[in-house]
Amino acid sequence: MERSTRAFQDHFSAHAATYAAYRPRYPLALFHWLAVTAPRTELAWDAGTGNGQVATGLITRFARVVATDASPEQIANAEVHPRIDYRISEYQSGVADRAAQLVTVGQALHWFDMDAFWPEVQRVLQPGGVFAAFAYVHSRVSPGIDPIVRHHHDVTLGHYWPPEHHLIHDGYDSIALPIDELAPPPFEMREEWTLQQYIGFLRSWSATQRCIAARGEGPILYFERELAAAWGATPRRPVTWPMFVRAGEIR
Repeated sequence: MERSTRAFQDHFSAHAATYAAYRPRYPLALFHWLAVTAPRTELAWDAGTGNGQVATGLITRFARVVATDASPEQIANAEVHPRIDYRISEYQSGVADRAAQLVTVGQALHWFDMDAFWPEVQRVLQPGGVFAAFAYVHSRVSPGIDPIVRHHHDVTLGHYWPPEHHLIHDGYDSIALPIDELAPPPFEMREEWTLQQYIGFLRSWSATQRCIAARGEGPILYFERELAAAWGATPRRPVTWPMFVRAGEIR
């Protein structure tokens, strides 16, 4: 592993309820692929689970899921399930040695200190077990809306994104992972959202919250008025997010 000095970072606790309400759902096809790729489906550990979006998908295919996050506020907003064991922790899972067939990180690996995290992955995964990190990138709505949102992301909020955020946009290629890489099929997230749901998603961004803290609601409200004009009277619009997956057996 290359040396990383990035500690686990929490940019979402202060607005955990908004995050839980307005984040898109991962496709069930992703969890099917993870299940058939793993050697068995007895136990998966989801690290950086947030409000449990990945954990609730994994439990459709795995007998048991341990889901960890450093944020008590995020865990408090997670969907309860009798076979999901939520735990407040940075990198320690509490899973027995070589007991898990799958370890996942959804939309969070860029915040992790890999030197602290990876030894735990090696400890809990059994031989043939699979590690999978995945994330989604810029949303797509329509040719009239997408450039407005992209300008907001890059320019209005550009100064407020933590540096680690941009690791998503290179597909995590700059994060060294000692795995025998698999070639996953293409995945994307899809929602049919109202304007208010889409605005809720954009407000769940860490950069939005940092901008509000620094400058107040003004820049966000200006953007939202521009977005509403482009959205028009259409009650709901399809929103898609292309995804990338890096997965494989650990070396």
